[in-house]
Amino acid sequence: MPEAPSIDDGNFDENNKKLLQFFEDITSNANDVQKNVLNEILSRNSGVEYLQRHGLIINGNNDDYENFKKIMPIVTYEDLKPDIDRIADGDRSPILCSQPISEFLTSSGTSGGERKLMPTIEEELGRRSLLYSLLMPVMNKFVPDLQKGKGMYFLFIKSEAKTPGGLLARPVLTSYYKSSYFKKRPYDPYTNYTSPNETILCLDSYQSMYSQMLCGLCQNTQVLRVGAVFASGFIRAIRFLEKHWPILCRDIKTGTLNPQINDPMVRESVMKILKPDPDLAEFIEMECSKESWKGIIPRLWPNTKYVDVIVTGTMSQYIPTLKYYGNDLPLVCTMYASSECYFGINLDPLCEPSEVAYTLIPTMGFFEFLPVARDDQGPQKSNKYDKDNLVDLVDVKLGHEYELVVTTYAGLYRYRVGDILKVAGFKNKAPQFHFVCRKNVALSIDSDKTDEVELHDAVLKASTHLVPFETSLTEYTSHADTSTNPGHYVLYWEINNDESDETLIPTSVFEDCCLTIEESLNSVYRQCRVSDKSIGPLEIKVVENGTFDKLMDYAISNGASINQYKAPRCVNYAPIIELLNSRVVSSYFSPKCPKWVPGQKQWLSS
Repeated sequence: MPEAPSIDDGNFDENNKKLLQFFEDITSNANDVQKNVLNEILSRNSGVEYLQRHGLIINGNNDDYENFKKIMPIVTYEDLKPDIDRIADGDRSPILCSQPISEFLTSSGTSGGERKLMPTIEEELGRRSLLYSLLMPVMNKFVPDLQKGKGMYFLFIKSEAKTPGGLLARPVLTSYYKSSYFKKRPYDPYTNYTSPNETILCLDSYQSMYSQMLCGLCQNTQVLRVGAVFASGFIRAIRFLEKHWPILCRDIKTGTLNPQINDPMVRESVMKILKPDPDLAEFIEMECSKESWKGIIPRLWPNTKYVDVIVTGTMSQYIPTLKYYGNDLPLVCTMYASSECYFGINLDPLCEPSEVAYTLIPTMGFFEFLPVARDDQGPQKSNKYDKDNLVDLVDVKLGHEYELVVTTYAGLYRYRVGDILKVAGFKNKAPQFHFVCRKNVALSIDSDKTDEVELHDAVLKASTHLVPFETSLTEYTSHADTSTNPGHYVLYWEINNDESDETLIPTSVFEDCCLTIEESLNSVYRQCRVSDKSIGPLEIKVVENGTFDKLMDYAISNGASINQYKAPRCVNYAPIIELLNSRVVSSYFSPKCPKWVPGQKQWLSS
C-alpha cells in the first residue's frame, strides 16, 4: 500500500508534488488499497470480542476478505450501543478494537436524545492530519500563491465530558484542535490562520469569537481566504461583526483590548497582534456604517479569494446569504468528514455548490455502499438492508445512490453512517460522490439534526398543554428558519378549538408548548441553544383553520396524488412557506432556554 509522504517543513512546492502523487497512487490502485486496509484492520483486531462473537476467524490470507463479506452484519449505532456503553463504563478489554480506545468522539447524530459516542484511537489523529495536508495542494492548483497570505477561519472548541470510566467524550474537531497535531503543527500555509491558537481554544464563545474577529480585522490585508467549518458558523461570525463592530473599532483605534476579554492567555495572544491603528479603525467604521452590508467580506478583507465553508446538505440553505455578504466570491467545500471517519476531499473546489463531489480517500477506512432508492423514486424503493447487497468502493455505478457503510481502524465494522451519496464520477479508480442528504433528518440549523420521529414525539408531548382548554392539535408542519439571527425552528400549528378562538388560550400555554418541545429534543439541539447560542428560541405559529386543506390543494394542483397525500412534517419550498405565513393568526416563542449539561443523563446520576 502506498505510504504517505514525509513532509519537509520548508519546501512548499515539493511537498505539494509529493502529496498529489500520493493521491494519484492511492486512487489509481483503489481496489488493492481498500483490500489492504481491510486486511490490516482485521489482522490487528483478530482477537477482539466483537469479531469473535460473530464467528469471524482471521487467517491472515485472502479468505479474510471473503469471510468478512459473508459473515459480518451491517449494523447501526443501536446494535453497537451495549458494547460502547461497556467501554464508556470502564471495561478496558478488547471489545471492538485491540488498541486502547483513547476517547469518544460525540456525533451530531443522536440516540435516545443523547449524542452518539464514536470510539477512536490515538493513531486516527494522524489519518485526519493526512487528509488536512491534502487540501492545500489541491486548492493551490486552482488559486495559486495562497502561501503568501493567511486564512481567517472561525474555529471553536465545544464542551467535553468524561464517561463513568474516565474517557473523554467530545466533538471530533474539539479533539483535533486540542491535540498536538494542531497545537504544535509544523508550518503549513493551509493552517496559517489569523487567529492565535489561544483564541480558538477558549471555551467562552463570546471571548473566542470576539478575539478571532479582532485578529482577523487587524490583519485584513493579509487575508486571502475566509471560512469556518459550516456555513452557519461563518454567517454567525459576520452577524457578530454587525452587532459589535463599534467596540472592535475602538480596540483597533486605541490598541487596547475590550475588558470583557478576560482570559489571560487570550489577552496575551491578541495583544501580540493588536496595535493602535486609527486609519484601519476609521476604514472599518466607514464600511460597517453603510446601509448595505452586501459584499462586506471583500470590502473589509479586499484580497479574499474565496469563502471556505461546507454548503452541501442542509447547509445549502445558507448559500444566498453567503453570496450576499461575499459579493459572489467562490464558495468552496474542501472536505467530507464525520465523527466516525474522515472520508474524502473535493478535487474541483471552485465548482458551484450544487456540483460539489468528494473523492473518497481509499486509505482512510474500508468503504462499502448500500444501494438505496428514496421515497420519491416510486415502487422500486426497498427497505431491505441485506449484507449481500453491499457494493465495494470501486464497483459503484455512475448516477446511482448509496448509503455509506464504513469499517474503521478504531472498531466500527460495517457501520451505517446514515449519509446518502450519489456517484458523480471517478478520479482514476476511486469514485466521486455528491452528498445527497443525511438520512431521516427533518430540521437542521447548525450541527443539530432533528428527525421526523423525534419532532413528532416532542409535538405530541407539547400538545397536551392544550387539553385543559378543550383544544387539540389538528395538524402541523415545521421549517428551519435561517432568515433570523440566529436561525430557529418554526412550527406551524392548526388547532381545533370548540370556541373557535385560540385567543382564549393564555399566551403562557403556547409558550409552555414551545419550551416542552425544546426540552424534548436531543442534546445536540439543546447544546446549540444553551451553550453555543447558534440556535434561537423555537417558535410556534398558529394558522387559520383550513390552512392544511389549502396546503393539500396546492400539492394536488402541482401533481401530487390525492390518495397518497399526507401533510409534510417539514417544508422548505418557498411558495409553501409563503402560503403558511399568509395564514398565521398568532405566534409564540419559547420563554427560556431548555435544560442542558455536558455529558449524558445516565452519567450524571452514576
